[in-house]
This record gives sequence, structure tokens and C-alpha cells, in this order.
Amino acid sequence: MTPHAPIRTTTTTAELYKSMKWSIDEVRQAIPARLFKRDTTRGLLCLARDLAMAATLWVLALRIDSSSSTLSRHIGPLCAEIIRWALWTTYWWFQGLVFTGIWVIGHECGHGAFSDFSWACDVIGYITHTLLWTPYFSWRISHHRHHMNHASMERDEVYVPWTRDELGIPDPKDIDGTIDYEEYFGDTPIYTLFKLVRQQLLAFPAYLLFNVSGQRTYPKWTNHYDPNAIIFTKTQRGVVIMSNLGILAMVLAVQHASRAYGFMEVVKYYGIPWLCVNHWFVMITYLHHTDPQLPHYRSGQWTFARGAAATMDRDFLGGMGDFFLHGVAHFHVVHHFFPKMPFYHGPEATKYLREFIGDHYNHSDKPAFKALWDNYNECQFVDSDGKHGSHGDAARIPVTDDAGTAK
Repeated sequence: MTPHAPIRTTTTTAELYKSMKWSIDEVRQAIPARLFKRDTTRGLLCLARDLAMAATLWVLALRIDSSSSTLSRHIGPLCAEIIRWALWTTYWWFQGLVFTGIWVIGHECGHGAFSDFSWACDVIGYITHTLLWTPYFSWRISHHRHHMNHASMERDEVYVPWTRDELGIPDPKDIDGTIDYEEYFGDTPIYTLFKLVRQQLLAFPAYLLFNVSGQRTYPKWTNHYDPNAIIFTKTQRGVVIMSNLGILAMVLAVQHASRAYGFMEVVKYYGIPWLCVNHWFVMITYLHHTDPQLPHYRSGQWTFARGAAATMDRDFLGGMGDFFLHGVAHFHVVHHFFPKMPFYHGPEATKYLREFIGDHYNHSDKPAFKALWDNYNECQFVDSDGKHGSHGDAARIPVTDDAGTAK
């Protein structure tokens, strides 16, 4: 059997392929040791670049409304207002990308990839993530567990797909006739768009607050702010409380800024870019882990290396995404294999990884927003016997040497 037979995402016939046979140590030996070295100075320069861009954009945005008033006297109020909104939209777009890049630096810190000094990682990660409403230590703990169990149906922390049985959808083999899936998933395009926008803006806060899209075996009301939640051990409760204190400080800071400058000013300069961070972060991670060709393994077939390979690199926003987001979407597969590898080594390391694992490397050059729409509509559940898709139809079904179908 040839690994990764041709992918056919538009048919109901899934191709079989052999799961990865190499261990994580064997994969690591294929990548030069120098690419695992962390450079604190280089990481600080990347953070300084992001902070400088954020400050520059902020200063420029301070001139938008006053400049529009001046323009109104020369070109009329309507044209001036159109230009004003165009400038604010431009600010929100780029400031959202810059803020997301700063969040990615915090993400690097959470993995210990920013510096050889753990205290430096925690200080910078705590500050950058707190400023963007992420409880740094609490999220770091659950995110580490996600990496350790990625693509495991039983143990992964987030983006765990629903199964046919959980949704109460009968298997076509068990009934007389076919199933009209439109009855289950046949929303109008406008309502589907509404749900997608809701996901993009609110999914990350909902995950932190209510475990939405998280591991469904956890008790009800599991969240990232409860020091006694099942996510954390007793020894981790102190840092969870520290994370909560950081978020409380942000609440007080926003309240103070709203009283001093006005609530709408805070929304314009900070609130909307923060919503953009939620959008970009959710979009990136969703597309990393959700696609008809990506497997989810059942217990007995899952290994760390197989789980690491079950993600996808994407040409996310082209060069713009690579620059502002530090390649987090372009070189995500190697990050799942080696989370402590610094992001700036991702491009070169990916070349070695791709050469070694061959067809087990997943990459898509489909435009990001089209991929988001397609995958949101197609990837509704995984079938109870392992298939994956809107109708339980996978593009590929992994087969292992030890137990057959692995998904």
C-alpha cells in the first residue's frame, strides 16, 4: 500500500494511506541541531519590531479623525467620511495583525522557545498575553497538553471533532435508504456566515471561559480561570491565580482608560484590534487542525509523531501573513513536532522535515478565507468508525500496521 494515495475531497470514496512509522527521535535526527538553538537577543529584536510597529500605527491613528475634519472643508463631508472609515479599517487590519504577532511571541514564550532562560520566557509571555486578555500560565498549561496529545480523539485539548454517534446521526449502513444530511447541516448561507463570524470573534474567549471546542470528557463548567479545574494540578493553582490577577489588572486598566478617554476611543484604538487578534488566532489554529485530509487517531493507534504530522501548513495571507505573524501559519507542522524550536528557524527546518517524512507532510496553498469557508462547511464530524467530513466522508483514512483503521 502506498502512503498517502491521491487525495479526493469531493468524492465519497476515501483513500487509504499508511500512518507514519518513524519515532519523534528519528525525525529529530533528520534536522540539524543548530536549528533547535534559541537566541534571546533575536527574539527580543522581533518583539521590539512588533512593539515599534504597534506604536507607529497607534500614533498615525491619532491623526485620522482630525485629518478627516480638515479634509471635509476641501472635499466635502461625504468624501471625507468615506476616507475616514477607510483609514480606520486599514488601521484595524494592520494593528490586528501586529497585535497577533505580539501574541505569537507570547506563544513562543509559553513553549520555552523564546529563550534559554525560563524566567525570561515567563516574564515576556505573561506581559504580552495579559495585554491581549489571555491568562498566560493557565493557557500555557492546557496548550502544552494539546501538543502532547494532538489528534487524539480521547486526550486532545481543543478542536476535538464531534462523532456521528454524539450527534445522533444514523449510519447509512444501519438504515434502509440514504440519509438527507441537509436536515442536519442544511443551514442557509447567511446563517452559516453568521455562525462562522461568531466563531471567529468569540471562539477563543468561549474556550477559555466555557471549554467550548475543548475536551468533552471534562466536567461541566470547566474553564481556564478556576484554579481547581480539572485542567490543572494542585501545584499549578498558584500560577493560575497569577494569570487571573493579570486579567483583573486589564479589567481595571480598561475601566480607567474608558473613564479618562471615553469608551468608544478605547474600542477604536484597542478593542477592535483585539477582536482581530481573536479572529486571526482562531482562523489560523482552526485551519491548522481542521481539514478533510487530516486524521484524528483513536486510542491504540495514536503516537506523538503521528499526531504531530496531523496538522497542515498554509500560505496564510502570503508574505503579509509570514511577516506579521512570524510564519506561525506557514510553518506549523514542524512546530508540532518540536514546540521548543524558535519560530525563526521554521522555514529551514520545514525543508528538512518535508524531505524526511515525504507525503506525510501536509501543505495547502488554497486561499485562507476560501479554506475557512470550505472546511467550516465540510468538516462537521468524524464518523464513528473513523471517517471525517460533513457526511462522514474522509479524504484519507489512515491505516496502521498494528490495528487497521486509525481514525
